[in-house]
Amino acid sequence: MLSFAARNALKPNVCRAFAASARQVRGIQTASLPPLPYAYDALEPHISGEIMKLHHQKHHQTYVNGLNAAEEAYSKTTSVKEQIALQAAIKFNGGGHINHSLFWKNLAPANEDGGKLVDGPLKQAIERDFGSVEALKKQFNATTAAIQGSGWGWLGFNSGNKKLEVVTTSNQDPLISHVPIIGVDIWEHAFYLQYKNVKPDYLNAIWNVINFKEAEKRLVEASK
Repeated sequence: MLSFAARNALKPNVCRAFAASARQVRGIQTASLPPLPYAYDALEPHISGEIMKLHHQKHHQTYVNGLNAAEEAYSKTTSVKEQIALQAAIKFNGGGHINHSLFWKNLAPANEDGGKLVDGPLKQAIERDFGSVEALKKQFNATTAAIQGSGWGWLGFNSGNKKLEVVTTSNQDPLISHVPIIGVDIWEHAFYLQYKNVKPDYLNAIWNVINFKEAEKRLVEASK
């Protein structure tokens, strides 16, 4: 659970959605780096072991450290001015922690569940809302590749119209307008060592290791 400071940093409209995402992280007052559910090289050749190790041990760990430091500083100050100044760090690092904790579960080795979408609620919803799985991938990749700078591409569930939609967020902002079903990190640290600046190649490759079984669980839960 995120602290009062983390929740307060995202008031007034996003606390509920942020808290829902935070429950998926299953953290406690002090954030910690979750272990990967597979080996660092398990996603090769689509994502290299070097990228996964750096991404997890260095980048995600940095967000965890930053969040804990900001939370600690927030808890020790009674200055409203200082609390306001710390909210940006809490939002950025808290979002980075939430997004990456979801991202690791969003992936699976290709020789296991990665890239395998069987007939079921998720496939049916994709075909209903996009026409086909290939149409979804095409729209998702084009929309995500068009992000200027750093951010995330998402397949999200719109609780209002009960449809799947492709949306993006900037920097490490967590997805709050939709329930996250599939999220793809488009920061350079997620792909540059392997794909250089060719984002489309990375986006095409990552579908081979998307954990559709995990995504379907999220959709079923969101649809209740």
